[in-house]
Amino acid sequence: MKLKYHNLSKTSTLKIITACLLCFIAIGSFAQDKTKTIGNKARKGSTNTSFTAVKGAQVGVMINAGHKHVELLKLNFHADNRAGDSIAFKVNIYQMNGKLPSDTNLVKEEIKGIIKKNNTEEHQLVSVDLSAYKINVSGDILVSIEFLTTKNGSYIGFACGLFNGGTFHKDANSSEWKKIPVVGADFNVLVKKLK
Repeated sequence: MKLKYHNLSKTSTLKIITACLLCFIAIGSFAQDKTKTIGNKARKGSTNTSFTAVKGAQVGVMINAGHKHVELLKLNFHADNRAGDSIAFKVNIYQMNGKLPSDTNLVKEEIKGIIKKNNTEEHQLVSVDLSAYKINVSGDILVSIEFLTTKNGSYIGFACGLFNGGTFHKDANSSEWKKIPVVGADFNVLVKKLK
């Protein structure tokens, strides 16, 4: 069966062209919403490192966000909380300045999360939604959590992997950043690619 194009009216032709343009626009908008996960591999981990929850102390990892800007959507990590109560924290993002993070926090609003009390041997998945905060980054960043309260005798273990960049930590607000080499906590972030 052959289609006779000369029988199409100008109105029909315009409708077809308009429909095609709308399809290209829709496909282009889907392409803008491409997501990927950056950071360390998620694991429930046999290898772990632990920290005491002290107000102002931070734990984090360096993540390469790539050369082009991405928007941070969700932070994920596995943790084991053997404290007597849940542990509150906030999320901080710093641009790396050589081997250490800069002093400027890229998060302008407080983004809170909770590591629930955990009585099992399994690490629990902790997720924090970052999508409402429009945090756009590129290059090397440090993604950290900062404990909001002090819990004496607390034991917060993070699932870790070997040879994945190490773990950064500060023991208090006024402390300097230190790096545990070789062993890196499994922090990873779902991001959306931007133009």
